[in-house]
Amino acid sequence: MSKSSGEEEVHSESPRFLVGFEDHECKEDSRDMRNNSDVYDEEEDEDDLASERQIIVGICSMMKKSNSKPMTQIMERLCKFEYINVVIFPEDVILNEPVEKWPMCDCLISFHSKGFPLDKAVSYAKLRNPLLINDLNMQYFIQDRREVYRILQEEGIDLPRYAVLNRDPDRPEECNLVEGEDHVEVNGEVFQKPFVEKPVSAEDHNVYIYYPTSAGGGSQRLFRKIGSRSSVYSPESTVRKTGSYIYEEFMPTDGTDVKVYTVGPDYAHAEARKSPALDGKVERDSEGKEIRYPVMLTAMEKLVARKVCLAFKQTVCGFDLLRANGHSFVCDVNGFSFVKNSMKYYDDCAKVLGNMVMRELAPQFHIPWSIPMEAEDIPIVPTTSGTMMELRCVIAVIRHGDRTPKQKMKMEVRNALFFDLFEKYGGYKTGKLKLKKPKQLQEVLDIARQLLAELGQHNDCEIEEKKSKLEQLKTVLEMYGHFSGINRKVQLTYLPNGQPKASSEEEDSLKEGPSLLLVLKWGGELTPAGRVQAEELGRAFRCMYPGGQGDYAGFPGCGLLRLHSTYRHDLKIYASDEGRVQMTAAAFAKGLLALEGELTPILVQMVKSANMNGLLDSDSDSLTDCQQRVKARLHEIMQKNQDFTEEAYQKLAPTGSPSLVNSMKIIGNPVKTCDQVYALIQSLTCQIRKRLEDPKSANLQLYHSETLELMLQRWSKLERDFRMKSGRYDISKIPDIYDCVKYDTQHNSSLGLDNMLELFRLSRALADIIIPQEYGINKLEKLDIASAYCLPLIKKIQLDLQRTHEDEAVNKLHPLYSRGVMSPGRHVRTRLYFTSESHVHSLLSIFRYGGLLNEEKDEQWKQAMDYLSAVTELNYMTQIVIMLYEDNNKDPSSEERFHVELHFSPGVKGCQDEENAPMGFGFRPASVENQEKQEDLGSLEDLSEDEPDRAILTEPLSIHRKSPLIRSRKAGSMEVLSESSTSSRNTSYRLFPSCSRQSSDIKSSGLGFEGCSMVPSIYPLETLHNSLSLKQVDEFLNKVCESRSETLTKTLKCRHRWSPWHCVQFGTFISSSSRVNQTLVSTVNKSYTLQLH
Repeated sequence: MSKSSGEEEVHSESPRFLVGFEDHECKEDSRDMRNNSDVYDEEEDEDDLASERQIIVGICSMMKKSNSKPMTQIMERLCKFEYINVVIFPEDVILNEPVEKWPMCDCLISFHSKGFPLDKAVSYAKLRNPLLINDLNMQYFIQDRREVYRILQEEGIDLPRYAVLNRDPDRPEECNLVEGEDHVEVNGEVFQKPFVEKPVSAEDHNVYIYYPTSAGGGSQRLFRKIGSRSSVYSPESTVRKTGSYIYEEFMPTDGTDVKVYTVGPDYAHAEARKSPALDGKVERDSEGKEIRYPVMLTAMEKLVARKVCLAFKQTVCGFDLLRANGHSFVCDVNGFSFVKNSMKYYDDCAKVLGNMVMRELAPQFHIPWSIPMEAEDIPIVPTTSGTMMELRCVIAVIRHGDRTPKQKMKMEVRNALFFDLFEKYGGYKTGKLKLKKPKQLQEVLDIARQLLAELGQHNDCEIEEKKSKLEQLKTVLEMYGHFSGINRKVQLTYLPNGQPKASSEEEDSLKEGPSLLLVLKWGGELTPAGRVQAEELGRAFRCMYPGGQGDYAGFPGCGLLRLHSTYRHDLKIYASDEGRVQMTAAAFAKGLLALEGELTPILVQMVKSANMNGLLDSDSDSLTDCQQRVKARLHEIMQKNQDFTEEAYQKLAPTGSPSLVNSMKIIGNPVKTCDQVYALIQSLTCQIRKRLEDPKSANLQLYHSETLELMLQRWSKLERDFRMKSGRYDISKIPDIYDCVKYDTQHNSSLGLDNMLELFRLSRALADIIIPQEYGINKLEKLDIASAYCLPLIKKIQLDLQRTHEDEAVNKLHPLYSRGVMSPGRHVRTRLYFTSESHVHSLLSIFRYGGLLNEEKDEQWKQAMDYLSAVTELNYMTQIVIMLYEDNNKDPSSEERFHVELHFSPGVKGCQDEENAPMGFGFRPASVENQEKQEDLGSLEDLSEDEPDRAILTEPLSIHRKSPLIRSRKAGSMEVLSESSTSSRNTSYRLFPSCSRQSSDIKSSGLGFEGCSMVPSIYPLETLHNSLSLKQVDEFLNKVCESRSETLTKTLKCRHRWSPWHCVQFGTFISSSSRVNQTLVSTVNKSYTLQLH
C-alpha cells in the first residue's frame, strides 16, 4: 500500500502486517507465538531485529471492520513501530473455531458489531490475558442505551433530560405512558414536543423526533444511512405502542451534530456534520463520501471526552455531542469507531496507540524504548494580504412573507365558564391570557357549543353572550376540521367594570360588574406564495457572501454554502411566535442552506423562538401613551369632511415625506374617499352574493382553499365595521381593507370582480397614510414609539456587532485537520431576525430619525433618506441588512479596523406598482473616483483564486450625486451574482434577481385560478450607506438605548406620583372578583417595585 506524502522515515522496509494464519499454523495453538517470529510471511533482514522480542497486536473483529479503510490505514502505520507486528484474526476462525485455536497475541483490539460473538472474545481474553485496548465486558453495556445513560449520569456528564419506558413484550399496554396532543408523560416525567424517542437497544437506529402541532406536527424518522438519506418526515404524530424506549428532551442544535472520537483519555478528534434530523439528505462530496469537517473542542468538551473514554474503558471510542444553548450534552456512546478520510487522524491514532502499547509492554518484554516527548500543537493564525476586508458579520431583520388576511372578532363575555377557563390558565396573574394550544382552543370551542346548545333549548336563559358572536366563534374554531399550526388564537382580557366603551361591534347597553373581553384572531397564515418568496429570497441571500471553491465553484451564492458546510458559518435564526413569521424563517433557511423536504423539521431545529423580552414580538393591543395620542390625532384629521388644507399637510406630514404627500393628494377629501371605499365594498359584497347564487360558481375554490362563502364573510365584516352606527368611519379598519383587497387583487383576480382595482387604489392611498403614521407623525413621536417596540432588538444587534471578533461557542474548525479550507480560523457570524411590520417600521424609524448621520453634511445619507421618503410601503419580505467588515491591515484599536454597511429593500413588489417606483443606487455602488482603482483588479483576481472563500472588499467608497455610478464586476463581496442581477439603469449591480420563478409546488397543487398563483418579485437591496465605522454605529445604538431608558424612567416616576396602573386597575378588580386570592396584591406590588427600579 502506498505511503501518504510527508510521512516520517520508517525503521523497517515494509510493514509487518498479517491477515490470519495458515491451517497448519492454526492447529499448533499450543505453540508460543510470542517467542517465534516464523509465523510471519516476511522475516526481518536486520540481525539486530531477529534477536529482539516482537509485540503482536491482534485485531479481532468482523472482516468488514478489519478490512475497512480506516483500520487498514491505521494498522499500516502501527506496523511502522520497530517492535510491533499486527495480526488480523480471520472471520471464519472467530465464528467457527474454539477460542483455544485463535491466534496468540500480546495486545488485543477487539470490538462488537453486528454478528460478532462478543462472548467468545471475552473467553479468549480470559484465556490469553492480552493487553486490551477496549474493555470487552463494557461493550455489553454500550449495546443498551439505558446502561449508557446510567453510566454517563454516574460520571456527572451532561445529557438531555430523559426517562425510560420499559414495556413487557407480553403486556405492552401495561406501562407508565400518558400521551397528550403535544406531550408525553413517562413515569410522571412530562416531555413537551419536540421530544426524541429512542429504542433502548443501541443496535436499533430507528430514532423518532416528534414535532409540536404549532410547528405542523408529525415526526422525523431517523435510520441508518441508505444511499443519500438518513431520515424521512412522517405526518404520524403518535408515539410507538410496542417496545421499550428512552424519551428525551429535544436539544436545538441549529442543524449540526458533533461526533467525537477518542484515542485514549488525552486525545479527541471532533467532526461536525449536518444533523440527520434536519432534512434527511446526506451531504456527500464528489467522491460520494459524507461531508464532515473537524471542529475545535472546548476545554470542557475535552474533559467530557476524557470522562467518556475512562468510564466506558474504551481507548478508541466514538460518541455524539449536542451543542445547544451554550452547553454540550452527550446523547450517544458508540464504542469503537474511527474517523473516516483524515490522514492526520490516521497518523495521530497510530502514534497514540503505538506509544500506548510500547509503554505498557516494552518494559516487561525488556524492549529498549523511551517515550517520545510531544510538542504542543502550535495554533495556526490565518493572515490576510492586500488592502481587502473580510466579511465578519451579517445581520438582517426581515418581515414575513405573503399571508392570508388577518381577521379579528371581539366580544364581551360574562359567563362563569369563561371565567373558570381564565382562572385555570393563570389569567388573573397579569389580567391577560393568550390561548393558542389545540387543547386550550378545544376548551373554548366546547364552551361556545355548550352555550349555543343551551340557547337553542331555552331562548330566555341567562346567557348574555350574543348568539351571532358565539356562532362566529364556533365557526372559526371549527375551520379546517382540526387545530394545526398557529393559525388561530383567543385572547382574554379582564375588565374590572365591564366594557368601558361601546364600539360598533359591542352592544350599546353597559352591564355592571366584571367581564372578560374575548378577542378571536384567525387568518394571517403564510400562503404558498409566501413560502416561495421566503425560499427564493434565502437562495438569493447567499450572494451576500464571498465565492466558493471545489464542489461549489461557479454557482451563484456558492460561497455561503461552502462557508456553512465547512462549519465556519455561525448562523442563528430568530423568529417571533407568530406562525407566519416562523414558517417564513424556516422557508428562508431552506433556500439559504439548500435544504430539502418539509419545513417542520427545519423550523424546529434551525429557528429559535424569540418571544422573550419582546425581542421580536409586540402586544399590538397594548399601545403606549404616545401611540394612543397619535392614533387619536390621526382619527381627528381623517374625519374632517373637506379637502386637506395646508394646515392638514403640516399636521399629518410634518416630515414632508413625498410618498405621504402624494397619497394625501390622491385622497383630497378623506371622508369623501372613505364614502367611495365604503360604496365599493358594498358593491363587492353584492357581486360575491350574486356569484354564490349562481350554481356554476357555488362550489368554486379560491386561492389557498378559500371558498366564496369565506370571502363574503371577510368583506361583510369589514362592511359592517368600517362604517359605525354614528355614520363616522373607523379609520383603524383601513389597514384591514387594504390587506383584503391586496390579497384578492393578487390571488383572486380571475374572479373578474368589478371596480376591484379602484378599491385597491383608494384603500392603498389611505393605508399609505394610516399605517406609517400610526408609528408616529412627527420625528419625536416616531422615535418614541419605535424605541418602545424594538429596544430589545436594538440591544441585541449591538451585541451581535460587538461579539463578532470575540471567541464564542461556535463550531470552530481545527486548522491542522481542515484540508482544502483556506481560512479555517475565520468565521462569519449571521443573525437573521424574522418579525412583523411593527418591528420593521420601528427599526427603520430609528435609523432614519435617531441621528445616525447628518443629512446636511453627508451626501450619501441625504440620498438614502430621499429614497426612503419615496418608499410607500414596507411590504412582505422587507429587509434591513447590516454588514460588518474587518480590515486586518489596520491597527486593532483604529476606528478604521471595522467597517459597517447599511442596506434596505422594501420587499415584495405590489400588484399595481407604478413604473416610477423609487429607485436607489444599487447594492454597494462604486463612485467614479474609485473606478480606475477597481478596474485594475490583477491582485484581486490572484487573491480570489488563492482564497476564494475570503470576503473581498475595497476601501470604503464615497458617493457623489453627479457621478455616474458604475461598479466593476469584482468590486464587492459578491464574486458571482444571480442570473438576472444587473440593473436596467446600468448604474450598479443588483443583488437579487428582479423576477421570481413560479413555484413548482404551486403549479402542481391546483390552488387558485390560472395565473393567480404567480409569485411577485422582490425589490433588490439598496445600499443606504457603505462607509460607517463600527464605533460610529455602536455609539449611535448606545445613544438610542440610553434615550429610551430616560423616557421610561420619567414615565414610571409620573405614574408612581399620580396613579399607578397596577394599583388602580388591579385594586379595582381584586375587590370586584371573588376569584382572586389575596396573594395577588403582594405579587402586583413586587412587580411594580421591580419596574420602578
